Amino acid sequence: MPDTPISRRSFVNEAASTSLAFTIVPSHVLGKRHTAPSDKLNVACIGVGGMGESDVRGIAAIENVYALCDVDSQRAQNSINANPKAKRYKDYREMLDKEARNIDAVSITTPDHVHAVATMAALKAGKHVYTQKPLTRTIWEARAVAQEAARRPKQATQMGNQGHANEGTRQIREWVEAGAIGTVRTIELWTNRPIWPQGIIRPTEMHHVPATLDWDLWLGPAQPRPYHPSYAPFNWRGWWDFGTGALGDMACHIMDASFWTLQLRYPTRVTAECSQLFTETAPRATRITYEFPAAGARPPVTVVWRDGNIVPPRPTDWSSDRQWPFDSSGQLWIGDSGTLVAGTYGENPRLSDEKKHADLMANPPAQKYPRTKSVYAEWTEAIRAGTQPGSNFPGHAAPLTEMVLLGNLALKLGRIELNPTTGAFVSAIPEELLRPVYREGWKL
Repeated sequence: MPDTPISRRSFVNEAASTSLAFTIVPSHVLGKRHTAPSDKLNVACIGVGGMGESDVRGIAAIENVYALCDVDSQRAQNSINANPKAKRYKDYREMLDKEARNIDAVSITTPDHVHAVATMAALKAGKHVYTQKPLTRTIWEARAVAQEAARRPKQATQMGNQGHANEGTRQIREWVEAGAIGTVRTIELWTNRPIWPQGIIRPTEMHHVPATLDWDLWLGPAQPRPYHPSYAPFNWRGWWDFGTGALGDMACHIMDASFWTLQLRYPTRVTAECSQLFTETAPRATRITYEFPAAGARPPVTVVWRDGNIVPPRPTDWSSDRQWPFDSSGQLWIGDSGTLVAGTYGENPRLSDEKKHADLMANPPAQKYPRTKSVYAEWTEAIRAGTQPGSNFPGHAAPLTEMVLLGNLALKLGRIELNPTTGAFVSAIPEELLRPVYREGWKL
């Protein structure tokens, strides 16, 4: 773990006072280039195929995509075609070294195992940083990135759990705080993921590396292994060396509203049940139970996560003539006077009881939390304002990612217990489950 203890409470308090307030300030907050607030930012994008293509498109709609970096030229082609003037790189380390004076901000949309090293490099280069979820692959990395970002408050940081910037998540918090379903004690979350193979052993067939792919750079800090299409370009999510399974893929979205609204922080216990365990890959289906202690006026809260097409029971106030579950992924909030459901990203929140929902819509609570145009706009507006977005690294993204990764740790151990105030583990945890061993040439 990092040498300096992280006070999560101080990060949260600071973020709460700054993350949603935007004020235009002088151009010195933009870094070395002293770009005027009215000008477009120069953004370098690391990982520009797949989800990276979507992030590039979202950034390009409002800012200037200055450079594109990807280890696979074929996967990157759509982003290259859409941004023909952007400089091109395969190694983000070379890009950050050569273009440091020209870049204001960096987006990172790589496989999970590269998130931390690329994020730390961008932070240390003095750049504003947007990193896809989960922020890191391991708990040690999450704490290290949080510490580094906390030392750099003028660099705006944002995790790509886009629902946090959307209308629905903010509505949920306003409704719950207004007592729309009473006191919440249980949250049920589910997803149909994985939609890639999990619960499998390492393949042994030989494959040639595609001519467009730099396999050594794709591996990044991970330990060497031969190329196989079971890893790249997509199925890496199920492999512990590269990804974080279905939980890591979706929980930073589906857990986000409950984590933020109820200020959950560290649990006292996490218990995991799953299908057959394999050494190198996540299981095919899981049920993970997080137990959080009371905090202030909030009672203890239980959060139950399910994946692999396992779904929670139908709520008692969900009429029998309606389909349950209403979607392949979602969230169910259980209060002592009703239930609330919403989609993966907090979208389309509604009370299960249709009459109560109609009454709520006729007389909604006042808006307490500002609305934004998009997750990208929230990030770039914060850059210009010298503030932090809602899902900034130390105040929200790293603690949320850590909560998610505690579930994966419980999968490997069956159950873990923590001091809910400090986050310290009650029993010793093998170091290899908390901190990755990087191969030579890669570091935080």
